[in-house]
Amino acid sequence: IRKVADSNATVSLRGESGTGKELVARAIHHNSSRRDGPFIGVSCAALPESLIEAELFGHEKGSFTGAVGMVEGRVERANGGTLFLDEIGTLSLALQSKLLRVLEEREVTRVGGKKMIKVDIRMITATNEDLEQAIADHRFREDLYYRIHVVPIHLPPLRERREDIPLLVEHFIRRFCQEHGVKQRRIDGEALQYLVDYRWQGNVRELENLIQRLVVMTEDETISAVNLPPHILNQQTNFSRFGK
Repeated sequence: IRKVADSNATVSLRGESGTGKELVARAIHHNSSRRDGPFIGVSCAALPESLIEAELFGHEKGSFTGAVGMVEGRVERANGGTLFLDEIGTLSLALQSKLLRVLEEREVTRVGGKKMIKVDIRMITATNEDLEQAIADHRFREDLYYRIHVVPIHLPPLRERREDIPLLVEHFIRRFCQEHGVKQRRIDGEALQYLVDYRWQGNVRELENLIQRLVVMTEDETISAVNLPPHILNQQTNFSRFGK
């Protein structure tokens, strides 16, 4: 992240859902020379196909029903800064083609428009999909893949970096105690060991949600094993039984 931050190289973040890809994208932006420019994020999977083209590239007045005025797209709004495209693998082939033009020509055309608008953006993409398989299945353009895959960064799942769990737990406890205005909590060693041994299929996001719930629901100042949900306690029992 430090090495790539202060360059214009396109970065591809790969990893499971919840591993912190957007946090990494923001870290790259804020440690770059573009830090004073905008950071514009787009969740490609969250927008319906009928809207995402106008969201990305903007539209001119009257270009479609309901287009009562000109609207700049996310690509234009990211001018001078960073455009972060999350779940890029969900884009249609037609939109992939338009995105490839943006990367190659550094210009964008609004929906319903003819004018080429120059943009100065640094693009960071993220996905938890197997893009190589998507290329083989003809769902992702190979030329776009090589355009966005200049610097790939793999984010390992939380279960592969268990040494981070105590640090994250401490951070989230402190943060949520402040946010919810409750007295500072602590977690005892037994409860922490359960969390370290758990598999965290939802990665950091799952851990974050659990700690917020524990901070809100635990009445004592110390979070102990009895406060943990059954699936975590049972998972720990299974790990111990098989020596994992």
